[in-house]
Amino acid sequence: MVARPPSPSIDTRQRVQRVLLITLALNLTVVVLKATVGWMTGSLSLLADALHSVTDSANNVLGLATNRLADPQPDRDHPYGHHKFEAVGALGIAAFLGIACFEILKSAVERIFSGGSLVTMGSAALWIMLLVLGINMFVAFYERRVGLALNSKILIADAHHTMSDIWTTIVVIAGLIGVWYGLTWLDVALAFPVALLVFKSGWKVLRENLPWLVDEMAIAPEAIHSQVMQVPGVVNCHSIASRGLLGRQVFIDMHLVVEPPTVNQAHQITEAVEDHLEAIYGPARITIHVEPREYTEEEITY
Repeated sequence: MVARPPSPSIDTRQRVQRVLLITLALNLTVVVLKATVGWMTGSLSLLADALHSVTDSANNVLGLATNRLADPQPDRDHPYGHHKFEAVGALGIAAFLGIACFEILKSAVERIFSGGSLVTMGSAALWIMLLVLGINMFVAFYERRVGLALNSKILIADAHHTMSDIWTTIVVIAGLIGVWYGLTWLDVALAFPVALLVFKSGWKVLRENLPWLVDEMAIAPEAIHSQVMQVPGVVNCHSIASRGLLGRQVFIDMHLVVEPPTVNQAHQITEAVEDHLEAIYGPARITIHVEPREYTEEEITY
């Protein structure tokens, strides 16, 4: 059995933490502005949107906590590293989105059956909401750009959340304009699509992070088999398995049939296989079980 030492991963936590601190300050500003305008106008959709923005700030705090735990280097208690803490944080974002969706729908239904105060609009409220929209757009594109550059799941997930906030803010602004022209029912009616947008964003974050936590296949075994067979001295490989996140950290296991009869020669072949896979799929942690030439196996994976 030959186990390759874990490849060094780049620790980007400080850069991620700086981005989260900047966006936290901006999101808190957005919460204050939305809540102020919502209180001034009595708009249900705007107060619901402010609640959505509260989750943005909570997500940033959650991201800061999980980012400090997501050390890419393994230790005694976590020999496979700490990367999944980021995925856990992303799932926390999905949970916050679910809560926000429920609260929006609950408030809209209550307004329909029990009524409420009339919404009053003014030009100042619309200008403030346009400012809020600009802040949200900056946060979303800033987090997404840095998240893709650093391959940070928590930043990309939070950018998806903020993108949903952009669309909800646009919907709310449209509703406020409608109220300004006398369509008072628009405020409650538009609360429902706001809730749907929030739910869609949460589902997307959940779908992208859950496979990582349940160790779903990271690389197709056929692709790994094709690459391994290009290394001189390899007769065959089988029982191929992979998990992790491609481009972040992957773990590859396999059984390898080699041609050389000596242990030293077989070891050299496994080193060549590891270097080849590392160059294509790295950073990777690769474990290889060497088997004699006479061994045969029809299936390349489980």
